[in-house]
Amino acid sequence: MERTIINTSNAPAPIGPYNQAVLVNGTLYISGQICLDAASGQLKNRDIQEETHTCLQNLKAILQEAGMSFANVVKTTIFITDMHQFSEINEVYGKYFSGNFPARETVQVAALPKFVNVEISMIAVQ
Repeated sequence: MERTIINTSNAPAPIGPYNQAVLVNGTLYISGQICLDAASGQLKNRDIQEETHTCLQNLKAILQEAGMSFANVVKTTIFITDMHQFSEINEVYGKYFSGNFPARETVQVAALPKFVNVEISMIAVQ
């Protein structure tokens, strides 16, 4: 099995012992992204829309580094700390896929890294 590590300075550096993404046999596994700004290292968490947008922008940067786009995404996982924010997250999330939506689950959790409100991971295929 050949593994290619994908990292870009256009998305935040990992905050633990993992990579931004790993490409294996044409499938890209992207680690969960939170609302860290890649340039400043600061959280962009004014509201849930900004958090979600920043997560997706980080994911977009990783997809682009791998030569892919949201059209290649087949599966996402969204972790949120408050299910009452589900519709606001969906509103932002839906704008990134042009109607070609991947499979997905959304899970409410007690806490996320850096105590943000949303984290999104993805699987994409070449």
